[in-house]
Amino acid sequence: MRRALTTFLRPFYIGLIVLRYGLDTILLDSFRHPSLRTLSRVLSFGRRHEAPRGARLREAFEQLGPIFVKFGQMLSTRRDLLPPDVAEELARLQDRVPPFPAEQSVALIEQALGQPVSKLFKTFEAQPVASASIAQVHFAVLHDGREVAVKVLRPGMVDVIDDDLAILRTLAGWVERLSADGRRLKPREVVAEFDKYLHDELDLVREAANAAQLRRNMKDLDLVLVPEMVWDMCTTKVMVMERMKGVPVSHMDRLREAGVDIRKLARDGVTIFFTQVFRDGFFHADMHPGNIQVSLAPNSFGRYIALDFGIIGTLTEFDKDYLAQNFMAFFRRDYKRVAELHIESGWVPATTRVDELEGAVRTVCEPYFDRPLREISLGQVLLRLFQISRRFNVEVQPQLVLLQKTLLNVEGLGRQLDPDLDLWTSAKPFLERWMHEQIGWRGLRQRLIREAPRYAKLLPELPRLVHENLQHGARDVRHDLQLMLLEQRRTNRFLGALVFTLLGFILGAVVVQVLMRAHLLGVL
Repeated sequence: MRRALTTFLRPFYIGLIVLRYGLDTILLDSFRHPSLRTLSRVLSFGRRHEAPRGARLREAFEQLGPIFVKFGQMLSTRRDLLPPDVAEELARLQDRVPPFPAEQSVALIEQALGQPVSKLFKTFEAQPVASASIAQVHFAVLHDGREVAVKVLRPGMVDVIDDDLAILRTLAGWVERLSADGRRLKPREVVAEFDKYLHDELDLVREAANAAQLRRNMKDLDLVLVPEMVWDMCTTKVMVMERMKGVPVSHMDRLREAGVDIRKLARDGVTIFFTQVFRDGFFHADMHPGNIQVSLAPNSFGRYIALDFGIIGTLTEFDKDYLAQNFMAFFRRDYKRVAELHIESGWVPATTRVDELEGAVRTVCEPYFDRPLREISLGQVLLRLFQISRRFNVEVQPQLVLLQKTLLNVEGLGRQLDPDLDLWTSAKPFLERWMHEQIGWRGLRQRLIREAPRYAKLLPELPRLVHENLQHGARDVRHDLQLMLLEQRRTNRFLGALVFTLLGFILGAVVVQVLMRAHLLGVL
């Protein structure tokens, strides 16, 4: 009953927040239709909003709760969809949620794992060390002495998320119908992606599996630590993992005092990012400073520690190849190739002139080369590129939204660690090596090794398959020949009848002419 009442009143509460912060006028002013702009002026009569529109939108999302905060954070990466001032404000959204009571957390753990906390852990810290909209984390020690972190899903989140997502889908449908850019920017697909990522975060077994996959991928790189999962104590609502001890990457003074090489740390961050994206196609998509630490332990000194694996991005082989070729073309300043790739991928209409798109891309990118990172803003580059995308009707690909968000996070981390880091120069050798491995002999050898089990199964069957195919082909050829001969006989009969008919007609005409002439001569 209480949930039904809350669900019923939620749209009214959202409406009050919209009116309070003037979000209705912000939305209507973004449309070009004169009647909508007139409606905006009518609705704004008697209301004054002195704060900028971006600040009002950010404050409204904070009032509406953690789901809208997360949606605002995701929207902040869509510089193609939002004006620059709004996107900058939404990027400041923070997921600040007070922890739920320790007694409730203990009850959830005992319910999920089926035993009292005293039997599960040697010690358990009731006070959470971190609290967010989806879950909170407690430290504990297992009976075998291992130190672990226990992540507990916040109760009641599924119902809240489903209710708010239903409202977001409705709003996205309105935007798609009313906005001139709506169909191109795919707002409903963006909400669908957001729905997927949120529900992925609600399944802690999935998060544990993401962490395990990332741990395997990064094992040989020796640059980043990923906690090991305690699988016997992982459920959809509770996840137990190895406790990681490190210093948050944002605490620069502590890292310098400990002797960490900050410049190397910045370069390692770039290497990790490009390895996850282009080698593995499986990358940590929530790389803000709160989820990244640095180890000071002697056996792993100066290595990154990755936390929170609820949001993971994936790329197909096509996406990786397309992005790698784009990056290489950018690094070589081959803007014509960039334009051709956009057309070949189908992301811009096939009728687009290559020279026009090439000139537009050159205008955006050329001013940013040969500068240190502190003088380059990837956000500004992306913003300008999105402005071009609107002009050339580029279809925004929802599967790349997370990659864009992660790229901006990497930029922010790079600026924090080493403002003089040249991201382009650091990434170019890595991408060249990756392209060589994909296209050269090494890439061919790796693909052959990867396909070897399949070939091993097919090779013994190959003679039989060839024989069957040849037999089948021979039968088909004989059947086709028989059909052709039958059709040829029918054609010959038809042509013969036609010839005889014509000969008969000609002979009859000749006989008629002879008889007519004989009759005329007899008369004369």
